[in-house]
Amino acid sequence: MKLLLLLTPKDFRDESIATIKLFLDKWNVPYEIATYGLKDCVGSHGATYKPTVDANKALVSDYDGIVIIDGEGIEGFRMYEYRPLLDLLMKFNANNKIIGAIGNSQKVLARANIINGKKIAIFNDEETKRLVLLFHGIPSENDFELSGNILTVKDSALIQQAIQGILSQLGVF
Repeated sequence: MKLLLLLTPKDFRDESIATIKLFLDKWNVPYEIATYGLKDCVGSHGATYKPTVDANKALVSDYDGIVIIDGEGIEGFRMYEYRPLLDLLMKFNANNKIIGAIGNSQKVLARANIINGKKIAIFNDEETKRLVLLFHGIPSENDFELSGNILTVKDSALIQQAIQGILSQLGVF
């Protein structure tokens, strides 16, 4: 299994990426960090990551899944309206690859129109709820959901509790 971790160029949640990397490293799950372009990404608390992949050039066939990291950058860069990202998610979906979204990054999944009939561990935000319902997602009260190939975590504070269950469901251990 190899994952693509997608960051916004600025203002992603440092805690989310750090926790995910910690667990992926612990279980020897390969991953690459991507954004649009190859400039360093800076988190909301100052963490800096050098992307290894330009998301514009990412090949779906090279990965088993993609995870969109949450944070204020989702809103700031209006990632839910960025056509190249929506197209990339549609390609992952068409190939039945895992597509993960944490917190407010669920808006991107909804706008890519890939959540129809899928359970979504919905982020506590009125706009996210509206988009999930508009694009026919099924709101779930669970902290995380794996519904078909769509994986959602309600809030980044829940990543640590959810990650072992998620990795287990993905067959990592």
